[in-house]
Amino acid sequence: MAPPTPLHQTRLLGRTRIHALQAGGQRLDGGAMFGVVPKTLWERRIPADERNRIPLGMRCLLVEHPAGLVLIDTGVGNKEDAKFLDIYGIESDAPGHRSMLDAALAAAGYSARDVRYVINTHLHFDHAGGNTMRGADGGEAEPAFPNARYFVHERELHYATHTNERTAASYFPLNWEPLQAEGVLQLVDGSADLLPGIRYRHTPGHTPWHQSVVIDGGGETGVFLGDLCPTTAHVPLPWIMGYDVEPLRTLESKRALWAEAVAGGWLAIFEHDAFTAWGRIVKGAKAFEVVEP
Repeated sequence: MAPPTPLHQTRLLGRTRIHALQAGGQRLDGGAMFGVVPKTLWERRIPADERNRIPLGMRCLLVEHPAGLVLIDTGVGNKEDAKFLDIYGIESDAPGHRSMLDAALAAAGYSARDVRYVINTHLHFDHAGGNTMRGADGGEAEPAFPNARYFVHERELHYATHTNERTAASYFPLNWEPLQAEGVLQLVDGSADLLPGIRYRHTPGHTPWHQSVVIDGGGETGVFLGDLCPTTAHVPLPWIMGYDVEPLRTLESKRALWAEAVAGGWLAIFEHDAFTAWGRIVKGAKAFEVVEP
């Protein structure tokens, strides 16, 4: 099975430079990733391996913002054991670096110390695991970006700390508790700008308080989709993950966002697509589609 796309890709979003950073590869069950969509349909888009798993990425976005470097989502980090990594098909090692995300930052010409703001779409382990890291000595987990402030929606944090039998396996306190201890976790309520030109957009469905991130690049708008639409194959409205706790809300979140994105010619940025970082969503003859930017 082919590895995810290169560590680092870059482009301009209007007048703002952005970088797609690959934090690792992931392989998950195709049936779980596509919910009620039959395998005969989804496998035409993303073929499965002998264990019925499809290749995925864990793409993060680095934004060169006037206030400082902004990183959206952080991958899985380096705190999990070999059994966990095998279960979720995660490949995130990078020789000479704490993680593949650190290697991708280096490929972009930066380090973890250069990041000033971290934004989490939600707190699942494959989106917020890299918020904290263990050092080479395997000691206590600590903030992975020592000069950064971290933004998390306050209701997502409440949801993450009040789990049930369905949701508990996705939320690990080590991904946010060290941030609270250091006083660098900033809770956000609503969709106001996190920074000038960067704001949360509530896109519930995957979790009740999942947020996509809208970026005004100056003459062009982009949206980092998180798990609202993990890959380009999930662009059609009814193609929704089995992992979503409220799939009918996902449907309506996509419908509303696609209408705005199509009308505005927004750049859509895909977190879990193994090979395509970004594209534009258009209304095709039968369904919404993604085209090259």
